[in-house]
Amino acid sequence: MVEILIGLAIIGILAAISIPGFISYRYKAKIAVAITEIKMIEKAITNHEIDDGDLPDSLIEIDMEQITDPWGNPYQYLRLDGGKTPGIKGKRRRDKNANPVNSDFDLYSMGRDGKTTAQFTAKPARDDIVRANDGAYYGLAGNH
Repeated sequence: MVEILIGLAIIGILAAISIPGFISYRYKAKIAVAITEIKMIEKAITNHEIDDGDLPDSLIEIDMEQITDPWGNPYQYLRLDGGKTPGIKGKRRRDKNANPVNSDFDLYSMGRDGKTTAQFTAKPARDDIVRANDGAYYGLAGNH
């Protein structure tokens, strides 16, 4: 009986050690999937710009509105240079110094909490997966 209890204790300890690592690995994998999908959508946006000479006003124009991030939320797109998008100034994504992070368009996932704000340093935006610096940075807004 004691041997069984010792065996169960060892299994419990191993599970307690491995489960947090597994959860962290799954989260990092979802971030990697979101980055890949953002790059894929960015490529479709760039192809549209090359073909039509202009950025799309929404993801609907490039048939990408149905794609959802790993947490089941739609990707967010905001055309910044021209277009018909109203109220751009309040929606532009901004870094810790309140500077706009893109000059052409913002493309991002709202992350696992499904919430966001324009400022990267605000709590709801820290887990967002973003395209920043006009495509020079892809990753967590909190790490930008």
